[in-house]
Amino acid sequence: MKASGVSGPDADVVLLEVPEPPAPGAGQLLLEVEAAGVGPWDRLLNGAGWDVGLRPPAALGVEGVGRVVAVGPDVEGFAVGDRVLAHEAPLPGGSGFWAERVLITAASAAICPAGLDPVQAGALPVAGLTAYQSLEALGLSRGERLLITNGGGATGVLALQIAAARGIEVTVTASASAAERLRGLGALAVVDYHDADWAGRVSGGFDGVLIAAGGTARAALSLVRDGGRLVSLTSDAPAGERGITSTDLYVRPDAAQLAHLAEAVAEGKLKQNVEALPLNEGPAAFARVSAGQAGGKKIVLT
Repeated sequence: MKASGVSGPDADVVLLEVPEPPAPGAGQLLLEVEAAGVGPWDRLLNGAGWDVGLRPPAALGVEGVGRVVAVGPDVEGFAVGDRVLAHEAPLPGGSGFWAERVLITAASAAICPAGLDPVQAGALPVAGLTAYQSLEALGLSRGERLLITNGGGATGVLALQIAAARGIEVTVTASASAAERLRGLGALAVVDYHDADWAGRVSGGFDGVLIAAGGTARAALSLVRDGGRLVSLTSDAPAGERGITSTDLYVRPDAAQLAHLAEAVAEGKLKQNVEALPLNEGPAAFARVSAGQAGGKKIVLT
């Protein structure tokens, strides 16, 4: 079947033919992929730090949406024809979502709400789950203050909206061109990350900080109040000080959380900035995202 992926460990991302997934085993689903998300994490999948069980030649991609075409034994709640979305890691079939079909674990999948566009659904799983899980780790309450670095990115913008809906006061770093849009999504303040002294432009004392931009954790730590929390999505959480809890967070599949997030997108409570591209543009999409040139958009292959 057609795919965008790799022919071997550490190989370039190219268009290629990969084997069909095996028939679903116990607790598994086979999906006909409709849309699959591309993220900066995908550069880690092929021997660069995130072992998701790829068996090249293989498609990349650990998130997407598709129609169920086969249901394995001992699976309840899913039927052939259902549209489901999922974040899956490790990949039980050894190959990912950037292909015509993918094998997933049923426990990782959520039914796609009626009316949710497949492109929007395919963009959601990793960024949505990361945003949700990072806010759970921060444990902030209404009226508390949160700083998000890269608040205009696919994950940061979802965290902004979820936090603002909970009554948390959110400041984000982003480009000046994104400021109006982010204020419209709930940011109380937007700080231009191009300013080398961006941390000096922010009033500190934050109850929590979410690091979604590499290289910002050390400066952001100085803005956290004593006893506050810092969660990094870029694997660079600094050592805690002044009673601050500082941790790295790695997303995990969670069907219940994903179902909740999908309903919020379907109802218009969560907004995403998505660009859809055909599967045959997968290598170019991967290059753009890896180079940080997605322009604040979540790229989805269809």
